[in-house]
Amino acid sequence: MDPYRDPDDAARATAAGLTAAQHGALATLRDGAPLVTRVACLWVPGRGPSLLVSDLSDHARALAADPACSILLGDPGERGDPLTHPRLTVSGRAVEDDKAALRTAWAAERPKTRLYYDFTDFRVWRIEVADALLNAGFGRAYRLAASDLP
Repeated sequence: MDPYRDPDDAARATAAGLTAAQHGALATLRDGAPLVTRVACLWVPGRGPSLLVSDLSDHARALAADPACSILLGDPGERGDPLTHPRLTVSGRAVEDDKAALRTAWAAERPKTRLYYDFTDFRVWRIEVADALLNAGFGRAYRLAASDLP
């Protein structure tokens, strides 16, 4: 039995709300082993998650060596069981994006990144979305295609 439901408008709306996350847990492979780190994130409609990452970090080196990755978006609420709160896992491949072209969007949506956005060791990576998993709460899990996301 497949525990995943077919996506519907409510699932797509929940997923769209989660794409507003300012940070995400990025999963990469470092020397073949999993590595999870928190990164600054900005969802670019029609393009997917944009990540601002320092070249000095292990996860940047991991992405450069193997671009397969996923990112978990969605913070647990302040009350209740964290596993009952919605979360979205987006899987795909990271590609370096045009940092200069995204400067205005990052500054507008993530003002604190202005402090370090132009540091020479920071790059913008974009995850080319292959698919996503939405857990919208107990018993409400969905497999989403890239076309289901904003």
